Amino acid sequence: MFDMWWIVLALVIVLLLILASCIKVVPQAQAYILERLGAYQATWSVGVHVKIPFFDRVARRVNLKEQVADFPPQPVITKDNVTMRIDTVVFYQITDPRLFTYGVENPMMAIENLTATTLRNIIGDLELDETLTSRETINTQMRAALDIATDPWGIKVNRVELKNIIPPAEIQNAMERQMKAERERREAVTRAEGEKKAQILQAEGEKASAILRAEAEKQSAILRAEAQKEKMIKEAEGQAEAILKVQQANADGIRMLKEAGADEAVLKLKSLEAFEKAADGQATKILLPADLQGIASLATTFREVAEK
Repeated sequence: MFDMWWIVLALVIVLLLILASCIKVVPQAQAYILERLGAYQATWSVGVHVKIPFFDRVARRVNLKEQVADFPPQPVITKDNVTMRIDTVVFYQITDPRLFTYGVENPMMAIENLTATTLRNIIGDLELDETLTSRETINTQMRAALDIATDPWGIKVNRVELKNIIPPAEIQNAMERQMKAERERREAVTRAEGEKKAQILQAEGEKASAILRAEAEKQSAILRAEAQKEKMIKEAEGQAEAILKVQQANADGIRMLKEAGADEAVLKLKSLEAFEKAADGQATKILLPADLQGIASLATTFREVAEK
């Protein structure tokens, strides 16, 4: 009786284990492929699912996240017969778990081989220089070709990137020499342009300096001329004022003689002395009275009287 209870307990435990194994929880971003008696039955999405023991089985767990496949470098030949090695990176996502499970035996190997053949076809139509400068074009063409080819397998190719392009060693050396020569040429051009700009700036500076010196000399000459002009005007005004004062003094003296009762001969003699004073100035012309001879004879008479 005791042995019977142990057998029943063992059977219950086995039954519970079998029932527990039949309950499956599908996590996020995954899908399970369920087969019944070896045939496709259903695709389980996220959630809790129960299968029939001994009849159903989970054939495959499929990851629905976007995945990255990094393939080793593949040898390719360009249009101008240059052999190089190119490694690619493919970003893909499984959109149909059923097609992915039953569409191709080894999906990753199929994608790798398809990538290599597509890359050879595209690079075969390009020359070396075009290959090195047309990465974006190559990526776009490869993505379109792989997306169409992998659609029956339930795979969507989102992006394709050329990770590295490795030309032959002699091509790399030639490219390095070319790049070095190009850098030296740019350096020489930059240096020449710098010297040219420096010479232009120096010439413009000398020109501006000469203009400023000429302008300064012009202003200085103008100022000197104005100062000389003012000096001459002041001198002329001083001389005119001196002559005017002399004439005024003579006129005052004649007036005083006249008021004192001097005759006409004395007055004419004083006038002649006034002209003599005027001749000492800067005047270039002197107007003499018409009866200069009479005044001269009168002056001789005065001298004779003085000698007696």
